[in-house]
Amino acid sequence: MNDDVRRQLAQRLGRAVAALEDPGTPMVVVDLDAFDANAADLLARANGLPVRVASKSLRVPALIERALARPGFAGVLGYSLREALWLVEQQISSDVVVAYPTVDRGSVRRLLASPAALGAVTVMVDDAAHLDLIDGCRGGPGDPGGEVRVALDVDAGFRVGPAHVGPKRSPLQSTAAVVALAQQVQARPGFTLVGVMTYEGQVAGVQDTVPGQRLRSAVVRRMKSASMAQLTERRSAIAAALTEIVELEFWNGGGSGSVAETAADAAVTEIAAGSGLLVPTLFDHYASFAPRPAAFFGVPVVRRPGPDVVTVAGGGFIASGPVGPDRAPTPWAPPGLALTGLEGAGEVQSPLTGPGTADLQVGDWVWFRHAKSGEIAEHTNLVHLVQGAAVTQTVKSYRGFGCAW
Repeated sequence: MNDDVRRQLAQRLGRAVAALEDPGTPMVVVDLDAFDANAADLLARANGLPVRVASKSLRVPALIERALARPGFAGVLGYSLREALWLVEQQISSDVVVAYPTVDRGSVRRLLASPAALGAVTVMVDDAAHLDLIDGCRGGPGDPGGEVRVALDVDAGFRVGPAHVGPKRSPLQSTAAVVALAQQVQARPGFTLVGVMTYEGQVAGVQDTVPGQRLRSAVVRRMKSASMAQLTERRSAIAAALTEIVELEFWNGGGSGSVAETAADAAVTEIAAGSGLLVPTLFDHYASFAPRPAAFFGVPVVRRPGPDVVTVAGGGFIASGPVGPDRAPTPWAPPGLALTGLEGAGEVQSPLTGPGTADLQVGDWVWFRHAKSGEIAEHTNLVHLVQGAAVTQTVKSYRGFGCAW
């Protein structure tokens, strides 16, 4: 977005929220026009494969439902078994794959006691210990003895000699290890192996056209290309081996930053995406798609300490991941604003400098973008949905529903 577009955005969002009696701070808004355009872009890049909505990157039930209502999106990739059970109970989805193994025994017992949940929820495992924990929860009150749907989380990192580039998660790295665990699942009463997940975070989650980092970006693009070539071979070999022992329902892969590349892999049957719907700042610089920021949080100007400084109320929402400037929120609209080097984004107040401060008055809104998708929803109960220059609906985040996962 150029400065004129960002200036117009600030004016449009300001008009949209002006009639709200108690907007709260931070005031989180989602631009539905951008959200819908991003959804269409994800489907186009998926090239006919269904897109499973990554709920971690939204954390707003109404937005999950909005994505699922669009043909081409199918099912949820959840991040907590407790969350998955809630989504099923609220009839938001009848197909939830939990992307991470769980050791939440209370939720496992609830899963085992619910025929509806057993049919709708798939749990993730990468170790026989996960199966043991589930078996240890069986036999409780109301347990009908149903089959637990299981998917295997297979490491999708890029390996160069002893080096491993990518998420440090699953121990399932070789075809033999994957087959061995698959056979254990198949041999155990009460479990049904239905899917595989391979998340290539080193491709899907790393920017590759960063301004001012031309050489580094070129290296990242080469790494991504080599990683996808290696992973395509690995997935093919694992898929062929698994075909001998099980007929899978799905093979989940990718992420918002690698949709087209992952969709081209014959082993993959569905794509996971969530950040691409809201486009936080860590997804601004990808060669594979043009960003349309859809999520913003507003904080008001509360002081003017000097002619070229304003102070806003709060804003200190630092994203998870490796500590660095790219994890800080970005003052986005109006343009010409920057955090200070000494104070940064504060818990209660944040000073901003730059030429954009000249036109700001006490009470004006400054609109920030968060570095990672979904995390800002943990700091608000309500999210205002905007179309054009009007708030069309105010909805609850997970936190607004009293849910913390």
